[in-house]
Amino acid sequence: MIRMVLTLLMFLAVAWPAAAGQVRIKDLVEFDGVRGNDLVGYGLVVGLHGTGDGLRNAPFTEEIMANMLERLGVNVSGEQFRPKNVAAVFVTAALPPFARSGSRIDVSVSAIGDAKSLMGGTLIMTPLTAADGQIYAVGQGTVIAGGTQAEGDAARVVTGVPTAGVIPSGARVEREIDFEFSQLSTVRLALRDPDFTTAGRIETAINASFGRPVSRMLDAGTVELDIAATGTGSPARTIGHVENLTVEPQRRARVVVDQRSGTIVMGDDVRISRVAVSQGNLTLRIEEAPIAVQPNPFAPGETVVLPRTSAQIVDEPGIGLAEVSGGTSLAEVVAGLNALGVAPRDLIDILTSIKAAGALHAEFIVH
Repeated sequence: MIRMVLTLLMFLAVAWPAAAGQVRIKDLVEFDGVRGNDLVGYGLVVGLHGTGDGLRNAPFTEEIMANMLERLGVNVSGEQFRPKNVAAVFVTAALPPFARSGSRIDVSVSAIGDAKSLMGGTLIMTPLTAADGQIYAVGQGTVIAGGTQAEGDAARVVTGVPTAGVIPSGARVEREIDFEFSQLSTVRLALRDPDFTTAGRIETAINASFGRPVSRMLDAGTVELDIAATGTGSPARTIGHVENLTVEPQRRARVVVDQRSGTIVMGDDVRISRVAVSQGNLTLRIEEAPIAVQPNPFAPGETVVLPRTSAQIVDEPGIGLAEVSGGTSLAEVVAGLNALGVAPRDLIDILTSIKAAGALHAEFIVH
């Protein structure tokens, strides 16, 4: 599977170099002031089928439920009620930029007690606050859980995470963010991956589009755009024009390795200096098979367990000493190693060793 993925990536890099070169500016930068805000709230999910919080282990659930009932005019002072169809949850959401009152946003719901599942539950009206403590949205609706569970008298099966879920369009915006975008005289473009070459190309593309110098590169991660100099008279119209301009980004050579899944992702600009590679495998196998020895029936004595261990070292075939010429691309090296039948795990070890030898000229990231 890994070989198929690597082959597909190399084919795409060779077959479509021009299409992959030009990228819209909107996909490379974040515009200053155009950002979302995180919201959080604490509420209750009701209507669960006996999978809610155990109120003895989650007393905060009983407290908030009593407070909510009293606000609704139900006096529960001194009463003891311990339903199993209620769960305390944290509710999170992201308020998008320029969200207006009355618009709806998605929310995520996560249990914080010992509830077993939120399937079939309904979130009761929950205020969502931002970092400033102000309420910007109110969430309510039916929870769509992210997993399922089934259980019997002696067994239980759980798939996914049934204690977390989402409510599509589950919150209504009640307060707007005070931000006068139309009054901006300058807008800064922040590159997601700072690079001097890419920032310079963005500056050149913007100035060429307007026919005069309306932008300047401040550093590797910032390009400043002068709205007044563009002559459009509107920051929104100017940004709408600039974000669709295309440039060819310059990126650093990088190799990303995930050891858990054996995944390798690389760029076509990675280069390897002249180096020799040799690889082999030693596998140690130890097996324990104890034997129980019992005395004859009605004979004196005790049952004795005798240990029996089998130890074996296997020298599995690897690859002999191979030389890689200078300037070779990583794609060519990986293709050659795949042709020799090198396993993905061994391929990761070889790349790590080449990097340690100083012959892999790229940023090496291991997860």
